[in-house]
Amino acid sequence: MTRRHEVLVEVLGPWSLATSRAFWEGFAPAALAAQSEESALRTTFRVERDWSRAEVAVTQRGAAAQVAVTGAGDLEAAAAQACRFLSLDVDARGWPAVGSRDPVIAGAQAQLPGLRPCGFHSPYEAAAWAVLSQRIRIVQAAALRNDLVSRHGDDGAFPAPQVLRRLDVALPGRKLEYLHAVADAAIEGRLDAATLRAGPPEEAVAAVQEIKGLGPFAAELVVLRGANAPDALPHHERRLDDEVTERYGPGRILADVSPAWRPFRTWAAVHLRILREERTREIGGAAR
Repeated sequence: MTRRHEVLVEVLGPWSLATSRAFWEGFAPAALAAQSEESALRTTFRVERDWSRAEVAVTQRGAAAQVAVTGAGDLEAAAAQACRFLSLDVDARGWPAVGSRDPVIAGAQAQLPGLRPCGFHSPYEAAAWAVLSQRIRIVQAAALRNDLVSRHGDDGAFPAPQVLRRLDVALPGRKLEYLHAVADAAIEGRLDAATLRAGPPEEAVAAVQEIKGLGPFAAELVVLRGANAPDALPHHERRLDDEVTERYGPGRILADVSPAWRPFRTWAAVHLRILREERTREIGGAAR
């Protein structure tokens, strides 16, 4: 039976739902569905606790977020998960200080006021996307994902791990085998977001790499954008490396500049990646 749960969440530090929503709509592998209310962000997802389907609508009320979830499963867990994938659970009162230490990040903060990085709905969905997007173009991977959702999902939600594990569909290369491995890992709790964020990010990345089909780049995606860890660095992201050189100068590398970003290294990296995409359109193609 479908129920509704609503909670008002105090958001600590800078936050703009409008900026975060614009980032999601323009940069995420799966764009938001048509939004019926201009001021709200709505999306459908699987709840990690029980893999039930949930819908969430988030609106901004000053410094607080109104989070309303509907579904038949654990709605308190669903609300907490929505706060995590929207980075509303992070105390960001120290984020402006990163800009004070680093003029490049200060410029990014000014261009993306109140942005909180939006992650994947869960590490499970991030891992599935990592498999689908391996060795093919982003638009092709998005088409594969959309087909899985429409054929085997639940009214807009990605297939639950139990469903994905049983699928026998035609996919390029070893993608089906790797998706089965991702589903097994999710069922076994090896892609639990709280666990992946509980310890050092490097250990979480190493643990994710033990899942068949997930290499270093994919494992970092799962931890940084699936669990939405706020203070970790991708070490296999060529576009970020290129942007560091572009903004900080020749010879400067991520290891040189990133210490000033602590404890928001993921956030700083995401800001730079967004600005690069806005300038180059190297992923999304022509300007919106």
